[in-house]
Amino acid sequence: MTSQVSRTAEQAEESVLGEQRKPAGTKDVRRLDRVIIRFAGDSGDGMQLTGDRFTSETASFGNDLSTLPNFPAEIRAPAGTLPGVSSFQLHFADHDILTPGDAPNVLVAMNPAALKANIGDLPRGAEIIVNTDEFTKRAMQKVGYTASPLEDGSLDGYSLHPVPLTTLTVEALKDFDLSRKEAERSKNMFALGLLSWMYHRPTEGTEKFLRTKFAKRPQIAEANLAAYRAGWNFGETTEDFAVSYEIAPATTAFPTGTYRNISGNLALAYGLVAASRQADLPLFLGSYPITPASDILHELSKHKNFGVRTFQAEDEIAGIGAALGAAFGGSLGVTTTSGPGVALKSETIGLAVSLELPLLIIDIQRGGPSTGLPTKTEQADLLQAMFGRNGEAPVPVVAPCTPADCFDAALEAARIALTYRTPVMLLSDGYLANGSEPWRIPELDELPDLTVQFAHGPNHTLDDGSEVFWPYKRDPQTLARPWAVPGTPGLEHRIGGIEKQDGSGNISYDPANHEFMVRTRQAKIDGIAVPDVVVDDPHGARTLVLGWGSTYGPITAAVRRLRAAGEAVAQAHLRHLNPFPRNLGTVLQRYNKVVIPEMNLGQLATLIRAKYLVDAHSYNQVNGMPFKAEQLATALKEAIDG
Repeated sequence: MTSQVSRTAEQAEESVLGEQRKPAGTKDVRRLDRVIIRFAGDSGDGMQLTGDRFTSETASFGNDLSTLPNFPAEIRAPAGTLPGVSSFQLHFADHDILTPGDAPNVLVAMNPAALKANIGDLPRGAEIIVNTDEFTKRAMQKVGYTASPLEDGSLDGYSLHPVPLTTLTVEALKDFDLSRKEAERSKNMFALGLLSWMYHRPTEGTEKFLRTKFAKRPQIAEANLAAYRAGWNFGETTEDFAVSYEIAPATTAFPTGTYRNISGNLALAYGLVAASRQADLPLFLGSYPITPASDILHELSKHKNFGVRTFQAEDEIAGIGAALGAAFGGSLGVTTTSGPGVALKSETIGLAVSLELPLLIIDIQRGGPSTGLPTKTEQADLLQAMFGRNGEAPVPVVAPCTPADCFDAALEAARIALTYRTPVMLLSDGYLANGSEPWRIPELDELPDLTVQFAHGPNHTLDDGSEVFWPYKRDPQTLARPWAVPGTPGLEHRIGGIEKQDGSGNISYDPANHEFMVRTRQAKIDGIAVPDVVVDDPHGARTLVLGWGSTYGPITAAVRRLRAAGEAVAQAHLRHLNPFPRNLGTVLQRYNKVVIPEMNLGQLATLIRAKYLVDAHSYNQVNGMPFKAEQLATALKEAIDG
């Protein structure tokens, strides 16, 4: 996460209206402190690519940023329909920011569906750039427009820029040997060029990207470059865009270091590779593709040079079975999935609890139940992670709070799994997975030492004096059992799901032994060393806002707004959900009121109430989208005053 900066909350949350500077050439240049842009179009219009390229250039320029990709669940939803709209929102600034923003200042709408689906989110006065070529009678009727919104006065409260993007793109590519349909595909690059001019974004990175992406099709590469440059030149020459904008680099927002833009799934993949290197273990991923977790499989498959092996299984059960087998064989075993896959993997997770082997189960949460909302976000798998197995099968649970934090959360999950010989659940979600922000690349000496000691010989002496290997003889500090790699002479031992005798690991149906093993496995999880929860409470507040996972950004932004308005409110955020930090109960008792915002119906609140007997108040949302800062600020103000 980027560091906080020495700006007031009022400055951080100011409107984007900034001071106007002297004209540069024939165009005015206005300096802003932040802006929120949303690209929206049909799912085949390349909005995700356009947003990603604009984000990359913004990151290279040095702004702080946060993104929110939003796309249909269908691979190719019906063209021109509301369910088929894909969008990409980017918030970037000259200071520390925490969310993709509540409301866009600029909307780029590639067709009528994109306009209708997004117009409700725009504040009055926002700029709208529309592709007028797509506003045909049939296209408008498809989404319920009886008259053109570009002509009926319904957009009078906005700054409207009608641009024939398709026509201008085709004209710019007339010298290329392309069909009209092929030329039209580059209209997203024309739009990207126009927005890059408007906000003074660098161009070199995008030009290099296009040449690399289409290296085997140089004509397509040059056509996209031509469309991109034509969009830039159109902004420079047209009279419709009289002002361009500058957002200075966020020089005070970041500690010294080397930065790159990173998404949550990419950060998780890098964190897993780093964990395997720090543990000096090969990394094995057993996975079945599922939205929104598949990107981790895609990325890890590129890193065989780091000892990474990826296995795309035929189903979820095979994926975790292979990962657990790899863990038994001495690898850092990992499986990635989303909520429906966790349900299928539950029996094997229980087997990992019984075998007491390190295994990482990464759940990128999405809307449910069942198939639910595959491309939308939710936090509704917490209780499944805690209790979704038969019998008493406790599993540690770790949750990152930002896209960049996914890297550190992966290392922490690996530390727990390797130290305590246990499966660990890591709960990310679609918002973190697909969102991005600047990430400081850590130095190697900043990474934790995760080195593992395997068992190498006998560890127990029988009554007759003979030395044997007991696979369930525990470390007195961690209660972890020894990790014996198959094939090590003298360390042969039985594995399986049937209950084991304490110490020897032999099959046991003894009631007293079973109770002892159940309580011992629970004690091992309860005894995991996790950092104390840190409370941000500069004003001695009586109300505490407690969050977990991806709600960190919206909660923190809302708390900043309240403090700027003179309210005293405290904030704490949980990374470790099982076990909870040891000081959490003491912290909760200090406050008259505890409010827990969650993207579910109150799952953390249920756990807090049950464990600490605290009358925690839930504020819940399950609409597939992250909280908005203003929405949370209003709800928290009502809680403070209530």
